Amino acid sequence: MTITEQVRDDRPLATDATAAGADRRQFISWVTLAMMTTASVANLRPSPSMALYGLAAVFLYLVPAVVFLLPTALVSAELASGWTGGIHRWVSEGLSKPLGFLAVWCQFAMTIAYYPSLLAYVASTFAYVIDPRLADNGVYVAIVIVVIYWAGVLISSRGTKAVAGLAGAGLVIGTLIPGAVLVVLGLVFLGQGNPSAAPMDSGHLLPPWTGLASLVLIVNNFLSYAGMEMNGVHVSSLRDPGKQFPRSVFAATGLVLLIFVLPALAISWVMPGEDLSLTAGVMQAFQGFFDHFHVGWLTKVVGVLLVVAALGGMLAWLAGPSKGLLMVARQEGYLPPVLQRLNKHGVQRNIMVAQGVLTTLIALLYAFIPDVSSAYWIFSVITTQIYLVVYLLMFAAAIRLRATRPDHPRGFRVPALRLVAGTGLVSSLAAMCIGFVPPDQFGGGPLWRYLLTVGGGLLVLGFLAPLAFLKFRKPHWVAPEHRTGPAGD
Repeated sequence: MTITEQVRDDRPLATDATAAGADRRQFISWVTLAMMTTASVANLRPSPSMALYGLAAVFLYLVPAVVFLLPTALVSAELASGWTGGIHRWVSEGLSKPLGFLAVWCQFAMTIAYYPSLLAYVASTFAYVIDPRLADNGVYVAIVIVVIYWAGVLISSRGTKAVAGLAGAGLVIGTLIPGAVLVVLGLVFLGQGNPSAAPMDSGHLLPPWTGLASLVLIVNNFLSYAGMEMNGVHVSSLRDPGKQFPRSVFAATGLVLLIFVLPALAISWVMPGEDLSLTAGVMQAFQGFFDHFHVGWLTKVVGVLLVVAALGGMLAWLAGPSKGLLMVARQEGYLPPVLQRLNKHGVQRNIMVAQGVLTTLIALLYAFIPDVSSAYWIFSVITTQIYLVVYLLMFAAAIRLRATRPDHPRGFRVPALRLVAGTGLVSSLAAMCIGFVPPDQFGGGPLWRYLLTVGGGLLVLGFLAPLAFLKFRKPHWVAPEHRTGPAGD
């Protein structure tokens, strides 16, 4: 999708003064860009995680929005308006080509841990359609993950185009409508005089501080906000990027916060934290509300809507990161030819199959970890850790490019870029460090096991794998159409 568009075009971005066809470009409004950004970021899946904190969820969402969401959107807009080609081009220009490969690799590798956590949510949600008792059954969750993922690979490998429309409708079908229903029912629930399951007084605006572990769930919000950099490529489609892009970013930030915060609060009103499942929490809240209003049959309807929306998003993004990795690998020879091959539909099926093998192995862990919520959290943290490497490299590249190439044409310039990018860099690093601290809700297990799982996932998927490809790459791995000399370099 967007990643493919970024990698495919590696030409310098033309400015209004030099581009001959600038007047014929199709412009979009800042409102349209704000809605696109909202659709690519916001969803209901992380709501149960923050519902555990009740009213403090507002604080826990607002902090990463200020120190991570805004810096990511603004910095990526400047980079996209000066260098097309996406994260690989930005980091390659600002730091080095090997680090550029590391960035695009991590953008791809995070999906290996992301899909098990996403599909665990799908499995637990669908359990409320057939049998709610299955929501915490690890074997059931593992089977659903494996079956749905490989079905998605089969569909994507045939070059199906209909999934794009399904994913587009997912924002309305599986996010806006269920989210609005959840909030409205919550307000009616409170309006009838029912007490909130979580305290809603001013004394609970901040999460209780019982050590660093009490704030660990905030790390998951960094992944919730991930993806803002994707829409930075559209900055050149605005008539006045300098004014309109910040406007769209602030509007999108407000909408994203509403979509994240209000459903989380609604869940906290009806579901006590100790009874809340991180994978099935949304459905628990719907079931609680619908049972209260004597329309329990609607729980299954909402479950189907949420599952369809989640599957649409999975299919839309299944081929995206792998396509971006493929294009870079063909240009620079970072992957062996067997992983660069395309099927008759022009799809990188071999990469998706290799990714699927690892995803399957991770999914099977759900069958052996007694607490599905703990497994969901661990894979979410690994996903976040890997993706944070991308942002660390992006912020560092932006700072260096402003210092080494200040006169390079940019359609948009971030005011006080060093401060903005530095804030994003420090917050990303802090979030990565906090991710190694087990949260209070998942205590009881040995610390070494948690550190080994999270640290091992980051080390193997995020660093050792790309380093191996860089070390053992061969000149003939460069695709013939990108070779500039006899050796292909």
